[in-house]
Amino acid sequence: MCFLDDVTFLLTAVVSCLIVFISFMRFWKKGNLPPGPTPLPILGNLLQLSKGDMVKSLLKLSEKYGDVFTVYLGSQPVVVVTGYKAVKEVLVDRGDDFLARGDIACFDFVYRNYGITFTSDMERWRELRRFSLSTMRDFGMGKRTIEDRIQEEALCLVTELKKIKKSLVEPRYYLSKAACNVIFAIMFGNRHDYEDVELLNIISLIYTTFSIASSEWGQLYEMFPCAMKYIPGRHQKIFISLKNLLQFVEKTIEINKKNLDESNPRSYVDAFLIKMEKENANPKTEFHMTNLVTSTLQIFFAGVETTSTTLTYSLLLLMKYPQILEKVQKEIDQVIGRDRCPKIQDRSQMPFTDAVIHEILRFIDLLPMGIPRKTTADIAYRGYAIPKNTNVYPMLSSVLKDPTHFPYPNEFNPQNFLDENDGFKKNDAFMPLAAGKRICLGESLVRVEMFIMLITILQNFNLKSPVPLKDLDISPEISGLGNFPKLFNLAFIPR
Repeated sequence: MCFLDDVTFLLTAVVSCLIVFISFMRFWKKGNLPPGPTPLPILGNLLQLSKGDMVKSLLKLSEKYGDVFTVYLGSQPVVVVTGYKAVKEVLVDRGDDFLARGDIACFDFVYRNYGITFTSDMERWRELRRFSLSTMRDFGMGKRTIEDRIQEEALCLVTELKKIKKSLVEPRYYLSKAACNVIFAIMFGNRHDYEDVELLNIISLIYTTFSIASSEWGQLYEMFPCAMKYIPGRHQKIFISLKNLLQFVEKTIEINKKNLDESNPRSYVDAFLIKMEKENANPKTEFHMTNLVTSTLQIFFAGVETTSTTLTYSLLLLMKYPQILEKVQKEIDQVIGRDRCPKIQDRSQMPFTDAVIHEILRFIDLLPMGIPRKTTADIAYRGYAIPKNTNVYPMLSSVLKDPTHFPYPNEFNPQNFLDENDGFKKNDAFMPLAAGKRICLGESLVRVEMFIMLITILQNFNLKSPVPLKDLDISPEISGLGNFPKLFNLAFIPR
């Protein structure tokens, strides 16, 4: 009996492997995908992707296979697009063909195709994006009211930094609080004290989620989601953290709901609740509680993480290059002085500072692989046939470091954005948060917040490193979905 059981098990295993292999080969031959390394059944191109450094691996493969090639993450094909010209085709010139959101398994498991950022439902995305852009503008995004809020929060940050009295600190801890409070005000209509336990917990959950999703654990989950779902490891913290964040958003929405004044909405959540009531009789409406909770968290998450990581990396780079910091502070003193808050209008009179901020965003390469897209139909692209719902990675890193558009692609150098007369020079290849119709919803907010927060800090403080500048490592600690700087300390010395 045991022998028969063993034979049955063996035959079942062999047949199962054959089915998987045949299905895989059929899918592999489907259409006429761009060339790429030959995948193995089930494993795909795992062996060609360095552990924990998918970005570098994909860019290395582009040297062999060209600007457009195919890799298999497990059994799923991904078309990888590199270089300014090819990425612009995907994001802008033929943006409608690649407009659906691609798979990010560790987030999709929780969001389930709802919300504005991680949905591939095009009608849902259009409805929620139209509403969100309009509403966020109404609550200050792109208007003076948000500038006022950022200025006030920047002053709160300065007050907090002065309390530490030149002590060495890890700057992200403080910068995240300010970034979190700005987006709190837009989404929920309030802010938190810097020592508020809930604020600190939210910041920790967001950082944990995004950093693990960008690490080798997150990359393994993207390749083998069905198996990794049941395997212990750091990736399991992503789901716990996201569920805790969803619970926080649900709780906060209930508070806003109880205090809602329909004649005087105070936030994005208030406006969404009012829209839900108006659409209550529409069975096909996208304005329901699930989309409210998921959209709110997705916007909130992106707003906090993008700004706090960018500001943290900014201070590391400026500390590493004191001659650049000195020129920025000189321009601040000439144009703004030290007695008033910086305004976004000041930027046009500060070409060097503007170039430095653009160079920071280019160099840190915040989202090196871009946010994945999907084809919206079977398409012909560069002589290839790409099936509908194929994942596409527009490698923003390859655009921001494209040597045909930046004279100093691999070094931190503001001359990448300065002309021969030291005036600010725009660059079409500058797309740190993507481009086209599906560009980051809060892109303009990030730019305003980045300018006002950073200038306010440099207006008030010098930056002191506890280690020799040659020992400051500006390479990322983690490079995957996002780039994260290595942890570092500095002292904020009042000017």
